[in-house]
Parts: sequence; structure tokens; C-alpha cells
Amino acid sequence: MFFGAGNLILPPFIGLKSGSEWFYAIVGFITTGIIAPLISLIAVVQIGHNFTDIGKRVNKKMITILAFIIIWLIGPLIGIPRTGATTFEIGLQPVFPELSPIISAVIFFAVTGFLAISPSKIVDIIGKYLTPVLILLLLILIVVGIIYSPGAPAASTLSHGESFALGFHEGYQTMDVLSAVIFAGIIITTITEKGFTKVSQRVKMTVMAGLIAAFCLLVIYGGLVYLGATSGYPVTDNLSRTKLLLHISNSVLGQYGTYIISVAIALACLTTAIALTSAFASFMEKITNGKSGYKVNVIFCCVLAAILSVKGVDEIINYAGILLGFVYPVVFALVMYLVFFGKIIKSKAPYVAAVIISTLVSSLTVFQYYGIAENFITSLKDRLPLVQHNMEWVLPSFLAFIITALFTKNNTFATQE
Repeated sequence: MFFGAGNLILPPFIGLKSGSEWFYAIVGFITTGIIAPLISLIAVVQIGHNFTDIGKRVNKKMITILAFIIIWLIGPLIGIPRTGATTFEIGLQPVFPELSPIISAVIFFAVTGFLAISPSKIVDIIGKYLTPVLILLLLILIVVGIIYSPGAPAASTLSHGESFALGFHEGYQTMDVLSAVIFAGIIITTITEKGFTKVSQRVKMTVMAGLIAAFCLLVIYGGLVYLGATSGYPVTDNLSRTKLLLHISNSVLGQYGTYIISVAIALACLTTAIALTSAFASFMEKITNGKSGYKVNVIFCCVLAAILSVKGVDEIINYAGILLGFVYPVVFALVMYLVFFGKIIKSKAPYVAAVIISTLVSSLTVFQYYGIAENFITSLKDRLPLVQHNMEWVLPSFLAFIITALFTKNNTFATQE
């Protein structure tokens, strides 16, 4: 679930930008790209069967609004168009350099829409066998790349803290915290069907499976970060993440090896796009009580995603940065407090307070980006602790959580078994 082919373009970029400080960048990246999603899964498993169950511990309307925002971000605004753009830039453009991104988008999303409306076992078969093949190819790329590394990582212009902040913020682009809370229900259902019906059993199995997945992701992400750091690729202002990954692949595996990986990534992006489109369409049908039908939602999603995908991967990542920088900390803060304090602090108010404060602090970045009261916002934001690590929301939300907990009645809450 968290092995998104579109995410593979992120680690090499982090490695190239951080250079000799690549280790600190990895630590930042795995914090938001691996650890945070695992915490998110555990939070949902502890409370119920899906993300909306968190409303029992926080506020139902607040969680519904948050779920609405998340499904749009991982759906037609960011996640789905990025799969289309990645498919074009990695899977098609190297083979068909004259192909228009518009034609690519039309074909990709026509196929996505058709298969989302008319589910086929072909998609399941591709997804089942493609992921192991892609992982194997990436491991070969990483091992061969490290063994025959062209040299040591380039000297970095970033400090330890700046490298960590780069990785931490770039980890938002995986969107795995958002995916975790939305698709946790699928994992919970699978675990329950295996006979693990109690909450304690589900949590234990989630942690065990999550740690295995986290280790695999760490190896792949870490290896790609290192390959990026040692690639020798020129660092420019308009650096293309997809071209960097293709450069590394071509240097290590040659032209034909690159073609194989490119096709595997493109097919993986297609299956991801179909799954996300289906999830978006189902969610919108449910939230509108059937007024917006599934097929209409699929068509709308594909059209919007196709339009945005033409912008290209890097442009999508650029505008996604501000959106994810606003939402990611809110979800991260919420699930973090639920996991570590959920059994001690039962009342809703502290969690609501943490969400509100993390939302307000995250809003500062949005205001700053659009130049709203820029001098005042910049001055205020620079005074917040951990701002240099892109973690300025942590202490304010934690203080709001603790102070509210001290002054509210600790009501009981019955967890589901």
C-alpha cells in the first residue's frame, strides 16, 4: 500500500541535494515517509475500523472534513495526476521522445477511467505480480549502484539540520500518512479475516507487518538516496526528479535495464491511479448520499487529473508542497497524540485543541507562500521552535494538547473489541 511507484522519484532528489549529509536527510525522510504512516495505521486500528471512527475520539464533523480534504489530495489534485505525469516522463518519453504529454494524459486516464468503472482481474494480477518484480529490480539497481558507485557523495552545502529538514518536508510528498488513515480499513479487514478480532491482536499484527514493510522501504528509500548523493548529476534550479532517476538507472543498468524499470514503474503507476480513482469515486458517492454517482465521479476525477498531469511531475510537486505542508502536520499531530496518549487521555477536547493549533500554525506557511502579511507572518514563524527543521507545529500543538488535558474532565471512552 505504501510502496507507491510515484514516490521513487523523491529519494534520489533528496540524496543529490543533501550530498555528503545524505544520512541526516534519510532520517528526516523516513520520519514523515515511513514512521508517521505506521503511527497513523496504529491510531486507526486502536480506535476502530476506519478513519471516520477517529471522530469518536475527536469530533465527527472535523474528521469528515479532514477525510474530504485528504481524499481530494491523494486523488485528483495530487496523487492521481502525479501517477500520470510519472508514467509519461519515466515510462513513455524515454521510448517515444516525440510523444505529447497531452496525448499521453488522454490515453493514460482513458484507460484508468475505463478500468475503474469496469473492474478487471487484469489489474489485480498486474498489481499482485508487478510489485515484487519492481522491488527486485530496484534492489538490483541499488546493490549494483552501490558496488560500482562512481565516487563519494559530493560535498554538501547544507548543514545537518537543513538536510534533515529537506528530507522531513520531502517526505510529505509520499502522502503516506494521508493514505494510511484513509485505507487503514482495508488492512484492518484483512487482519480481522485472518482471525485476529481483538483490538490488541490487530494492533500487534499491524505493528509486526508495519515494521517489516518499514524495513523494506528503508532499504529502498535509503539506497535511492545514496545513489542520488553519489550520482554526480548537476544540481540546477530546474532539476528534474524523473530525469535524475532515469540518469541513475541508465548509469547502473544501461539502456535496456532502464526500459524494463521504466515499464514496471509505469504499470505500477497505472494500478495506483485506478485504485485511487475508485476510492475517490466511492467516497464522493457515499458523502453525497448517492447524488453524485460513481461513474460520474470517476469521469470527473480522470478529467481533472489529466488536466493537472500535463503540468509535469516537478510542477505538481511544487504546488503540492504548500497543500501538503498544511494538511500533513494536522494529521500527523492527531494520530501521534492518539497513539501515545489515547489510553491515558480519554476526553475529546485535547485532541481537538491539538488539531486546531496545528492547523493554525500550518496556515502560517500558506499565508507566507501567498504573501499575506508576509513580514508579520515570517517574523512570527521564525520565532517558533524547530522551524529550521520544518517542525514548527510540534511544540504549539503539544502544549495545546497538554494544557487542554489538564483543564478538562478525562471522560471515559470504550474502545472496540
